[in-house]
Amino acid sequence: MSEEKTAQTVAELASLAGARVVAGGDVLVERVASVESATSGALAFVEDGKNLELAGACRASCLVVPEGSGERAREIATQVAAVVEAARPKLAFALAAEALHPPKARAAGVHPSASVAQSAEIGDGVFVGEHVTVGERARVGAGTQLLAGARVGDGVSIGAGCVLHENVVLYDGVTLGDRVILHAGVVVGADGFGYVKDGEGVYHKFPQIGTVVIEDDAEIGALSCVDRGALGETRVGRGTKIDNLVQVGHNVRIGERVVIAAQTGISGSTVIEDDAVIGGQVGFGDHARVERGAVIGSQAGVLPGKIVRAGVWWGTPVQRLDDYKRLNAHVNSLPRLREELKELRRIVNELSARLKGEEGGG
Repeated sequence: MSEEKTAQTVAELASLAGARVVAGGDVLVERVASVESATSGALAFVEDGKNLELAGACRASCLVVPEGSGERAREIATQVAAVVEAARPKLAFALAAEALHPPKARAAGVHPSASVAQSAEIGDGVFVGEHVTVGERARVGAGTQLLAGARVGDGVSIGAGCVLHENVVLYDGVTLGDRVILHAGVVVGADGFGYVKDGEGVYHKFPQIGTVVIEDDAEIGALSCVDRGALGETRVGRGTKIDNLVQVGHNVRIGERVVIAAQTGISGSTVIEDDAVIGGQVGFGDHARVERGAVIGSQAGVLPGKIVRAGVWWGTPVQRLDDYKRLNAHVNSLPRLREELKELRRIVNELSARLKGEEGGG
């Protein structure tokens, strides 16, 4: 969460993204806003040339426009105090937002209501909030923030600069890298869903004694769950971003820079390689594999053991997007085909009746 603001010049912000200042490099900007809502002191952006007409009514102090806007950029510079050209305006806007809205700083210290085990190691500058629990032999890296109600189990290792929001739970033995962000209610290290049925139909729990490793710069959304490995580990790679209400099963391995949208469920031992993109409400059967660079559309269903190769995929069972479109077109044509079939039956019945009549009269 970004709550504090710090003003910077347009030139300073442009340098963060390698953007070019068209006008007003010394103008001060203190916040970001949309083109429609921006007022004096704000920075806004236009994603592509088709939306440049929105700039006419913009009241921002600075506007980021697409690279190569040329004369139109100079015209905009007569309406707002500063204009910046960027190859990727949305990225330039995001980088400026990081600088203008840094995370809320909390003074180091341990709240009186918190419970920190004597054997725990707490690094420099760590904030421990109300009713936080830190277990035996846990290690918390420098500058990490544990917000109200967070639970850190025994033997947990947390890197530097992490943020655990309210009511996050880390079960025993979990490892977090540096700068990991876990939003409210995230649970890491709960038992995986594994049972074995005996001859009488009674389910017995398969051992869930592995661990979870979440690498540097990962971020996990509110109320998501990452289960521990059964006998090995569950791993979330560096820079991966997971949305709210996502279930990651035991022994799942998620690569680096993967993006997973809300309400996705990933069954045990699935592998998702680097740079994959997973839409919302995707369901994975166990032991599936998503190869590097694959994009899976929302509400797709990936069958157990399925290999999803690079490219865009959709549907249940998941298939390449072109195949899905063709199949969808056929499905959508079924009502028309039904009516045509009814008409053909009517014609056949008429012809049959006519032939019978001719035979009877002959």
